[in-house]
Amino acid sequence: MEKVELGKTGIFVTPVGMGVLTIGRTQLDLPLATGAAIVRHALKQGINFLDTAELYETYPYIRAALDGTDMKPVIASKSQAKTYDKMKKSIEDMRLALDLDVIDIFLMHEVREAPDFESREGAWACLNEYKAKKIIKAIGLSTHYTDVAEMNAALPESDLLFALINKESLGIRTGKGFGTKEAMVAAIQRNADRGKGVFAMKAFGGGNLIGSYLECLDYVNGIPGINSIMVGISSNEDIDRLVEYAEGRLPRGYMPDLKEKKIRIDQWDCEGCGACREICPNKAIFRQSNGIMNVNHAQCLTCGYCAPVCPVRAIILY
Repeated sequence: MEKVELGKTGIFVTPVGMGVLTIGRTQLDLPLATGAAIVRHALKQGINFLDTAELYETYPYIRAALDGTDMKPVIASKSQAKTYDKMKKSIEDMRLALDLDVIDIFLMHEVREAPDFESREGAWACLNEYKAKKIIKAIGLSTHYTDVAEMNAALPESDLLFALINKESLGIRTGKGFGTKEAMVAAIQRNADRGKGVFAMKAFGGGNLIGSYLECLDYVNGIPGINSIMVGISSNEDIDRLVEYAEGRLPRGYMPDLKEKKIRIDQWDCEGCGACREICPNKAIFRQSNGIMNVNHAQCLTCGYCAPVCPVRAIILY
């Protein structure tokens, strides 16, 4: 695959990347060797861009995938740290876990509204310091919020935006409410116009739109200013189809097999608001003793009605 530069960072990546979250403990929880083999397959198929985060606990998969090889993919990680010291620990933990002298990309993870960014001033200062020391090549924000994406465009220190975007606006937020794809596209273009690299997440809306595989990827791929699309991967087949798409070899009639897919609620992201339970037509969603929602798969119809009402994109299909 031909590589493209992420904005003006000097970092060149493939137009599609592998999101490593899916294989980790909070989702499929694959055995280390199995997950590492999937990461390695992605790299051998030509993908050079991996997305992870401190929260995902997936560094061991990447480390195992790279052991014994000379492959050096671009790795983006993220932290929800709020203070200088906690961000410093997040950065140093990544360097140690992956045996890195220099980190390609490190972002503030899931920034929500301007007040959230302001409350993490110490963490942002730490990222800037590590960038000045050339220990991190590029920094920026990851967000589901259109107003944060707009704010990122105006941040002179930020090199990158990692934004949620899909054809149905699933998971897009603004302020305290739901956002639109049109507003996110406008913010993405503003970032690109100011020389920032942009890569996209949740093109399939957390898997809920994967039945429209080609339409979803075509939509995000057609947005000016997006340099790469990050896709959560759970199998070698997922990788092969994604690479075929990126190289223009995937038949236009392709339809993924959805028979084994299940609606799941990410236990890290769910905030227990109950909106999904209220709309579920078959009463398949229940509240656990910890207040977090979960799914009774024996009752679930996989209708997908729950996904659009989740305010934090915790409902996924995989």
